[in-house]
Amino acid sequence: MKTTKSGALTQLTFLPYLLPMNCYLLEEGDGLTLIDCAMAFSAKRIMQAAAAIGKPITRIVLTHAHGDHIGALDVLKQQLPNVKVFISARDARLLRGDRSLDANEPQQPIKGSVPKAGAIHTTPDVELQPGDRVGSLTVIPTPGHTPGHIALWQESTRTLIAGDAMQTSGGTAVSGKMQPFFPFPAMATWSKEEAVASAKRLLTLEPAVLAVGHGAMLHQPAQAMAAAIVAAERALPQASSTQGRIGS
Repeated sequence: MKTTKSGALTQLTFLPYLLPMNCYLLEEGDGLTLIDCAMAFSAKRIMQAAAAIGKPITRIVLTHAHGDHIGALDVLKQQLPNVKVFISARDARLLRGDRSLDANEPQQPIKGSVPKAGAIHTTPDVELQPGDRVGSLTVIPTPGHTPGHIALWQESTRTLIAGDAMQTSGGTAVSGKMQPFFPFPAMATWSKEEAVASAKRLLTLEPAVLAVGHGAMLHQPAQAMAAAIVAAERALPQASSTQGRIGS
């Protein structure tokens, strides 16, 4: 495990040289907020990292319900039975193994390592809605990678914890834009179009720090984010078909 700090935010990176996956510990007045849980084998190291900081984990927030973000959830909840678990109301359904789509959502199959029904035993304590507050963090809806994906925004430090709405491993990219050197987030993305719209929403926040589920944290990331959005838009199926008609 690799540890990287940015102010009160500690990034924990598992398998950093093979398949890097991140979770985060954010120091708050009442302890630590754990954002995402990586894989089942990560639980011990997460607990050790919290002990090294010297504060207890007081809440767990999940950006979405893919296996590399919820893998250690049950183990951690067993060790921390009084800690509340937060996830968006929409992705709480995925956590239960429900892949059904709402009528107003793009009718594309939900991809990635969504747990089977009953595989996750932890029941979320709070099902989040857009704009909710969790400690110092504000919930930003960022559908695309999954229907109920969320990002978390700390206004005081302009820190954006974006989950898999964007990646920096293999190059800064919007979820769904294939990066040959790290293609896995793209392969697990439900709606590329929704992902682009969500990335545009995040860019308007003008973050000073971008923290993602896969890859290093970026400081002053606006230029990289904007370029990634342009590249993702150009790669959308309708953009490709329009370019083909213009060139024909």
